[in-house]
Amino acid sequence: MPMRTSLEALLDLAADVMGHDPRTLPAEAAGSPFITLAGTLEQAMRLQARAEEQLRFSLDLALLLGPAPLAEVLALAVPVAAVSPEQRPRPWQGPVLPQQRTALAPGRPARAAYRVLSAELSGPLKPAALRTALDALGARHEGLRTVFTPSATGPVRRVLADCPIPLVTLERVTPRPAQDAVAAVHARLAADVQELAGLPGRPPLAFVLTPLGSGRQLLSFLHHEAVADAWSAALVWQELLDDYGRTSTGRPPARTVAPGPDPVARRAESLRRSGALRALTAERAGQLRDVPAGAGPTAVGRPEDFDFRGERLSFGIDEDLRDAVDATARRAGVPHSTVVLAAWVLTLGRRAGVDRLLVGTEMPLRPTAALLRTVAPCTATLPVRCEVEPTTDYFLRGLACAFSEALAYAEVDAAWLTRELGLPEAPSRPAAPTRVTFAAHDELLPTSVRAGGLTARFHHGHLGGATADAALTVLRWRERPLLALDFATSALHRSDAVRLAVELRTTLRALAHSHPWTPVDDLLPRAAVRGARAAAVG
Repeated sequence: MPMRTSLEALLDLAADVMGHDPRTLPAEAAGSPFITLAGTLEQAMRLQARAEEQLRFSLDLALLLGPAPLAEVLALAVPVAAVSPEQRPRPWQGPVLPQQRTALAPGRPARAAYRVLSAELSGPLKPAALRTALDALGARHEGLRTVFTPSATGPVRRVLADCPIPLVTLERVTPRPAQDAVAAVHARLAADVQELAGLPGRPPLAFVLTPLGSGRQLLSFLHHEAVADAWSAALVWQELLDDYGRTSTGRPPARTVAPGPDPVARRAESLRRSGALRALTAERAGQLRDVPAGAGPTAVGRPEDFDFRGERLSFGIDEDLRDAVDATARRAGVPHSTVVLAAWVLTLGRRAGVDRLLVGTEMPLRPTAALLRTVAPCTATLPVRCEVEPTTDYFLRGLACAFSEALAYAEVDAAWLTRELGLPEAPSRPAAPTRVTFAAHDELLPTSVRAGGLTARFHHGHLGGATADAALTVLRWRERPLLALDFATSALHRSDAVRLAVELRTTLRALAHSHPWTPVDDLLPRAAVRGARAAAVG
């Protein structure tokens, strides 16, 4: 039997990661990019990791999500070079990452920068096994042992040699009328976040265990944005539950030291010193300058005082609509998240009366597969040029391509880009040229996991912060689809957010039930939008 070539092996791996038929993917990959074969960002990152771990080939993530056909990108894979682990003294001190500098900016209230991802634990919890798993997690990841200290040139990253992850136990929280138990705990965490996770001289994070009753407990991972992005938070939970499962059955936890984020910091500094970052920023600004600046969810301008305070409106969609979105995505050859993004763009465009707008979308800054195992904020939210095209499928494919184009500029400094575009700056505003954002986190974690006799069901909490006027996130998709609309209370009232969510869902339904050639202008008559608003108010 002839040996497979490296390209054939990579195509088989891509088919497995993407859920494609390995018999038909080679022909499709010869002429279509990854992103228009319905490949998602998370799938691209997992393909990159598995190509390195299983086949010892390195894939360029930017090329993988770019416009070149998938087969061409896979053919450019190179053998992984052997790299010796970086040795350095412990403790260690060095510069912060660009995203950490933004998260620690002095104009931003500290409590507005914290995030929470919780697991509802059902079953008998073994405290000793949990403590052992937390210790292994902290020993493995320097990002969970990092303290941020001020200096004359800004915050400094200081990695401690040893720092057990705090595990705080709270008393049971009594929910208010019509409030569920998990929401009640998250409200308590929001009120006490700095006392729980913001202690001086300690990493800004903590795990908090709260009883819910009836054999249920809520374990919450509280962390500052300077500690972890969404990918990192999911990684923390995956490794913690895996180690808990091992230790609860008498096996030792995995203690392989994960790589630190220094390559990201060094690359950012190199780009800055060489002038390449300035050139990249100017190039991107030239591509975006003709897009109306400041398009947002309201007709009024953003208030002068953006106080970074916000609320969350979570809402589901029914399974029939989810299935219709999936069918439309398959037909157009794009991820389901692109269909949701398209509905978001159309909703915002209708409100602002524009056919072109900038939507901030998360871009990964993890250029190597090794960095996928790193707990650090290696994500940037940068503008994607979203343009409404004449027909449905053309519009969807155009958005997918716009996303892949933006990935080439993931390292552009948001503050520099804002200045280059001539947009107003102020310490009380986020350093970004967009007022609205979009993210898809549904593939980062399953809805629930079994570990060591426990069932862990995940809950995405909100602690009262905001970094944009309106931010739409896909939290779950396959099981009980759930979307979250985070909004700045200085820009939107809750009633405005409710109307915006209703309009989005109405637009998503129209888009999901359209034909490939349906004119986008005919998708949703203006009367339907007015009717949706009236229903929301009523």
